Amino acid sequence: MSTQTVPTNPPRQVHSIGYNLAGIAILVLLLAVGAAYLVDGLERADKVPPPNQADMHKISVTISGQELAIPASWFRYEGQMQEGFSSQIDLRMTLKSRDGATSFPIDVTLVPRSRARPSSVLLDGVYLHQFDKAVVSGVPGLVGKPLLANAGFSGETVWYDALSPNPFVAKCLAPVEKKLDGRCLRTVYLESGIAAIYSFDAKALVSWQSFDTQMQKWLAEIGAI
Repeated sequence: MSTQTVPTNPPRQVHSIGYNLAGIAILVLLLAVGAAYLVDGLERADKVPPPNQADMHKISVTISGQELAIPASWFRYEGQMQEGFSSQIDLRMTLKSRDGATSFPIDVTLVPRSRARPSSVLLDGVYLHQFDKAVVSGVPGLVGKPLLANAGFSGETVWYDALSPNPFVAKCLAPVEKKLDGRCLRTVYLESGIAAIYSFDAKALVSWQSFDTQMQKWLAEIGAI
C-alpha cells in the first residue's frame, strides 16, 4: 500500500498577524467614526441648545446590562429617546474651561466595551507606529504628533500627555475650512463596563486636565459610572 504524506504548514506568527490586522481595523473604524462626527458636528454647530442638568424628565435606557436614567434634554437624537435596551446612546454634555468662563459642547456616544478601544491603549498599540517625525505645539502640557500622511492619515494629529501612566489621548482631524475648528475623538472605558466615545472641537483641548473629572460628574448623574 502506498501512503500519502500530508505536508505540514510552517508555524505562523498568529499573534503578530492578528495584532496588525486588529490595528488596521481599529484605524479604519476611527477614520469612519471621525468623518461621521466631523460632518455631524458641522451640521449641528450652534443649532442645538445645551443639555439641561436640572431636567427632571428622565428616560430609562439599558446598555451593557447597566440601566441609565437620562434627562431628555441630553439626547442628541429624538429617535433614541425611548425606554428599553440599546446598543448605542448619543448624548451631549458640556466641558468648562479652567476659569469657568467658557463652555465647550462635548458629544458623548456610549457603547459596549466590545465595540471600542481606549485611546490610551491605542497610543502604544497603534498610533505610536504611525507617528510622523514632526512635533506640533499649541496645547500646554500635551505633545502633538501628526500621523503619517502617506499612510492615509493626512491632517490627523494625536495629542497626549507624555508624563502620565494613564495618559489623556485624543486624535484630532484638521478642519475642512480654515475658519472652522478641528474635531477630536477620545475613547475611555467606564467602570460600569460601558465605553464612552467623546467628540469635541479641538479648542476644548485647553481643558484637557479636567476633562475626565468633568465628564465623570455628568456620567455619574445618569448611572453610567
